[in-house]
Amino acid sequence: MPQQKDIVKIAIQMPGAYPQLIQLDQKKPLSAVIKEVCDGWNLPGPDNYALQYADGVQTYITESNGCILRLTKAPGRCAEDLYKGIQSSDSGVRCDSLKELANVSTDVTFAQEFISRDGHLLLIASFVNAKLTDASIQQVSLDILESMVLSSHGLFQQVKQEVTMERLIAHLQVTNQQIQTKAMALLMALLQTAGDSDRQDIFAFLNKRNLRQYIYKNIIHSSGAVQDEMAHYLYVLQSVTLNHLEARMRTPMDSYSQDQRDTLHNLRQAAFENESENSLSNERRRSLCAKEFKKLGFSNNSNPGQDLVRTPPGLLALDTMFYFAARYPDAYSRFVLENSSREDKHECPFARSSIQLTLILCEILRIGEPPSETGSDYHPVFFSQDRLMEELFCVCIQLLNKTWKEMRATQEDFDKVMQVVREQITRTLSSKPTSLELFKNKVNALNYGEILKLRQTERLHQEETLAPPVLELKERLKPELLELIRQQRLNRLFPVADIKGLLTGKDCPHMKENKGKHNKEVLDLAFSITYDVEEASLNFIAPSRTDFCLWTDGLSVLLGREMSSESMRSELEILLSMEIKLRLLDLANVPIPDIAPVVPKPPSNYNFCYDFSQTEQ
Repeated sequence: MPQQKDIVKIAIQMPGAYPQLIQLDQKKPLSAVIKEVCDGWNLPGPDNYALQYADGVQTYITESNGCILRLTKAPGRCAEDLYKGIQSSDSGVRCDSLKELANVSTDVTFAQEFISRDGHLLLIASFVNAKLTDASIQQVSLDILESMVLSSHGLFQQVKQEVTMERLIAHLQVTNQQIQTKAMALLMALLQTAGDSDRQDIFAFLNKRNLRQYIYKNIIHSSGAVQDEMAHYLYVLQSVTLNHLEARMRTPMDSYSQDQRDTLHNLRQAAFENESENSLSNERRRSLCAKEFKKLGFSNNSNPGQDLVRTPPGLLALDTMFYFAARYPDAYSRFVLENSSREDKHECPFARSSIQLTLILCEILRIGEPPSETGSDYHPVFFSQDRLMEELFCVCIQLLNKTWKEMRATQEDFDKVMQVVREQITRTLSSKPTSLELFKNKVNALNYGEILKLRQTERLHQEETLAPPVLELKERLKPELLELIRQQRLNRLFPVADIKGLLTGKDCPHMKENKGKHNKEVLDLAFSITYDVEEASLNFIAPSRTDFCLWTDGLSVLLGREMSSESMRSELEILLSMEIKLRLLDLANVPIPDIAPVVPKPPSNYNFCYDFSQTEQ
């Protein structure tokens, strides 16, 4: 008889007893199931027991969730026992109760039971807000509050009211790194659970006290696992703070919004000095506005708001442009007027560049992405600078204009310039600058020429770390290419016979004769050919290092010696690199295995070969 779909087999464990394998009827009330399990072990008072998951996160089983299970204390009984335990006069019992409380506090069912007894208020009053408390107990108490805040949004207001920001910051200022870490964890939990208004209040408090800088400095002095954990909390703090820009980033321009239209016109008026526009006719004013919006770099100059419809970056791009114009008016005017005086194809469009740059910064700073549970990649500059997004934009938009000129870019090169600017920003941020001024200096020093050099170096490094099959191919090509260089060297020599040897540098006879009178530059260019005739030699001083390499390599080939000049080594690397790239063109984006694939066994017969002779008949 097939098993009913509502009947499942479940293993249930209990410490000190043999496990039970029961057929669980999922239509039965949970209380009836627990009674059956207790009867199986002859346990009185089934109301005092509950079921938990035995594997993974050991949460309580309720009617709506339910696999190996374990019979344990009911959440109400567990909450009551721990509530009494943390008030015990015995410090050992108190500490053990807090540790167990830390383990079970993430369970929503238990948390509700514990909160109903005002257990969280007891924790706050007795262990978190109390000044003279055992450090280990205070640490566990902070850990419990963090778990409770994350498990219940309703607890946020209660914890925020009882554990004031001043008290929480006081925990960050103690010397005990474990307490600092747990206080930081609770602060992050409050930030992540808070609504927009409460979150802004917390940000305002942190900014007013310069607490971000203080928190960052504490990280530098921490060590080991504590430093890793605190680095994660810094990453979370940065992520949550920057994510308040997400709403603007995802809001498109509304052409009917008078405020947004006024902001656009303020941008235009800040860039161009005009006589009063009120005296102009509507048609003349529209024409003037369209012309100036075009100079500002808007694609849709008759309705510039259309350029800001795409999200992201949405209205955040308008915010960053306006911030730049208001905060740095001279730099803004210089950018716009400088490009207005260039040929149309060579001008750097301010608005289009700003919109794309804002999008790039959003991607680099990961605005709109929720913080990951393991992330730790934060930017130290964030902790020393208010309004980081806007200030970075102000630095980078000027960098963009500088890079545009260095690349002699035209409108067709727009995407290429933006790629270089993205690389300049990411490379500079990866060096972990600790202030905006340091970021500004580093990013401006990383000009287009430096980017090209870095790309070339990285390309060569990639070639040095080629897969074994490619390295094998390289070795096979080397003799053929060396022969090519030998022939080229021989072609540069006049016919010579009876050459006995080749001398270079200070071993040359003409260098020995005037020992000490020649500088190093002359020594490096000297070489001599010796003959069978006693003490006969031809002495040379090459006009350049290139000629020296060509002659000494050629003569070495004639003598059957290996070429050893730096010129030969450089040319060999260039030729090898070119040849490897040509040979691998057909393998683009194809992974090359480290070892050769196994050759299959030959077939047992070759009867599958088609006999063309029958067709001819």
